[in-house]
Amino acid sequence: MEDGTTFTYKNSFDGFWVYDPNDPFNDTAQAQSYSPPLNQPWKYGTDRIRGVNVGGWLTLEPFISPALFERFPGTQDEYDLSNAMKQNDGGYDMLEEHYATFITEQDFAEIAGAGLNWVRIPIPFWAIEVWDGEPFYPKRAWDYFLKAIVWARKYGLRINIDLHAVPGSQNGWNHSSRLGKINFMEGVMGIANAQRTLTYIQTLAQFICQDQYKNVIPMFGIINEALTTEIGQPQMESFYVQAYNIIRSISGTGEGKGPYISIHDGFLGMDKWVGFLPNADRLAMDTHFYFAFAQTPSNSSLDVWAQQPCKSQQGKMTASLTNFGVTGAGEFSLAINDCGLNVNGVGLGTRFEGTYVGDDKPAAGTCPPWDEWENYTPETKAGLKQFALMEMDALQNWFFWTWKVGNTTKTSPPRVRAPFWSYKLGLDNGWMPTDPRAGDGLCPQPGFDQPHQSWMTGGVGAGDIPPEATAALVWPPAQIEWTGIPTDAPMLTATFLPSYTPTGAVITMPAPTFADATASIDVGNGLANPQVTLGAYVPISGCTYLNEYEGNGAPAPTELPCGAAPVRRDAIPEPMVTPPPS
Repeated sequence: MEDGTTFTYKNSFDGFWVYDPNDPFNDTAQAQSYSPPLNQPWKYGTDRIRGVNVGGWLTLEPFISPALFERFPGTQDEYDLSNAMKQNDGGYDMLEEHYATFITEQDFAEIAGAGLNWVRIPIPFWAIEVWDGEPFYPKRAWDYFLKAIVWARKYGLRINIDLHAVPGSQNGWNHSSRLGKINFMEGVMGIANAQRTLTYIQTLAQFICQDQYKNVIPMFGIINEALTTEIGQPQMESFYVQAYNIIRSISGTGEGKGPYISIHDGFLGMDKWVGFLPNADRLAMDTHFYFAFAQTPSNSSLDVWAQQPCKSQQGKMTASLTNFGVTGAGEFSLAINDCGLNVNGVGLGTRFEGTYVGDDKPAAGTCPPWDEWENYTPETKAGLKQFALMEMDALQNWFFWTWKVGNTTKTSPPRVRAPFWSYKLGLDNGWMPTDPRAGDGLCPQPGFDQPHQSWMTGGVGAGDIPPEATAALVWPPAQIEWTGIPTDAPMLTATFLPSYTPTGAVITMPAPTFADATASIDVGNGLANPQVTLGAYVPISGCTYLNEYEGNGAPAPTELPCGAAPVRRDAIPEPMVTPPPS
């Protein structure tokens, strides 16, 4: 590895690695014999995505990297932590150490060796840039994402890049940049923050659509878990149409032209999105299934839990695969309850023990028997493994959340105290399957196992969206929510809201470097399609803006912002139609 250490690559699935510093874009590596090498098409509908998230690495979460937060008591999210680090003598040194050590090349080798064929990598907007007043470690996460690309290519793993944290926060949760209120597509700064997010979506699309990277990054989750139940589905649909048009204007349409565009169901349910953007080119549905956060916790046995995935998940997945198109569970875990240090957030308690803040339901049990994994009995491990296999079969295409959970410093010696969520910990200690295919066929009903309709995968008809399907989805939407609480609060008229102007310099992302290469390498310039020239959204000269996190519930403007013209409906080039490969 880069630091001079060595390890032995173990892969019992006939996978093999490929790396030549003078040919660093060689895509012939294969993770397993049952997974196509990177230079061959993925057969959606018949090839199963068996993936894992690399969470808590480039976008921090207190339950995945508790030791970082424990150094600064009272911090609850990366916004707080970044502020605390900046005020500390070491600055961002601790975060740099985390990036360098929490996930390494060996993890990617072990992921392929575990029989997994995809990785979902969450990244934050500050991997691209930060604005004045934002405390985040600027751009450094991108350097490590570039390492991830090299490692994934080497071991034949495909990447689903996921924009996990956006300006203003899309859900108000601690992994969205800042814990608190939603300020993306909601509140006085909702449109401005969404415009900024479109800039970052364009920037990432320009990079990953380059020939050097498109095989290894064939899926793009454009925003993680936007809380559509609060923001509103029509508002999110308007945003998604705008993002779709931007990406396809860069990539063109048709199989092999840029990534699948993955949108989250917003916790509305996948069925609510059937019919959205009919004939859209390679639009994928993402859903997150978690039993842990049920409103009424249960202390049922593991045998009972093992039956739940087939009953509650499989039918929904199969229906979406049939009616919407490519569908996957971008997140799921082994958690049958919400035990685990910081799983709900720092100091927020658990539903299972009846201590969750703001919830007065009675306890269902105690957490130590589940948190102290060192004491798991063989029966417990077998029960958890069976539950995992049933989930894998029911979900069909999936990414476990997450590969690794770090130790807490609150135990002696430091230990993992959220074991339900660590694939690696379960694999090393006997409660995760050593072959993820072992669950195939366990559900009583068969899953989806056939090619999708042609347009769903970039074939005939892809991109031929009927005009009436988008006629009402103007950008920006006419109104957005002022605040999610109370639910009957008045709506905001978009033309009176602050906005940015797309006149900034186009942002391009740097490429990896190959210091050990002796040949000249074309790594790309970050612009897959230089003809798409929409500038970055930037503040309008002379205008004043609220802090990006303080617009939810702020006094609503009653006149045009800055005395300017109404917010413009931005002109985005139409996607270029290109024929599918013969």
